Amino acid sequence: MSKIVVLDRDGVINEDSDSFIKTVEECHLIPGTVEAISRLTRGGYKVFIASNQSGIARGLLDEIDLANIHQFLISNIEEGGGFIEGIVYCPHGPSDNCDCRKPKPGLLQKIATEFEVNLERAPYVGDSLRDLIAAQTAGCEPVLVLTGKGQITLSNGLPTELRNTRVYPDLAAFVDAQLKTGAA
Repeated sequence: MSKIVVLDRDGVINEDSDSFIKTVEECHLIPGTVEAISRLTRGGYKVFIASNQSGIARGLLDEIDLANIHQFLISNIEEGGGFIEGIVYCPHGPSDNCDCRKPKPGLLQKIATEFEVNLERAPYVGDSLRDLIAAQTAGCEPVLVLTGKGQITLSNGLPTELRNTRVYPDLAAFVDAQLKTGAA
């Protein structure tokens, strides 16, 4: 069975912004994330990214802008020795009622189908309740990091069904624990 980790993007890999990340210049990596992803790669993990990107539906950026941001992330991660197997995203807005916008599990199902991987119990690391719900619904293990909106998510209280969620200060701390235990 493959070792897999799925990451949310904004607030986990790069700093989040209430005004959306619309350009490469606005995409600031959270310190330690490139090295953390590199350690996952060296540890034999396949790393994927699943992210809501409603800025497209809102007209704040287009698919080319998003592709440039993702290429920036991939380049930085590869320069640091890591590798991203694939990125999936939802371009829809909150009122579009699509199947891919988290908290629905469509993005995770898309990873499983497109990349032919089994995500059962694979950690999905996010910073919001919708990430955790999507993970749980898709059969992944929800993991919360306190970067991005993570501290607010935790402060608001997790629902009973998510009370056993692993919580870490940041992606690097999650990777430390994951590589130590080998849990998948």
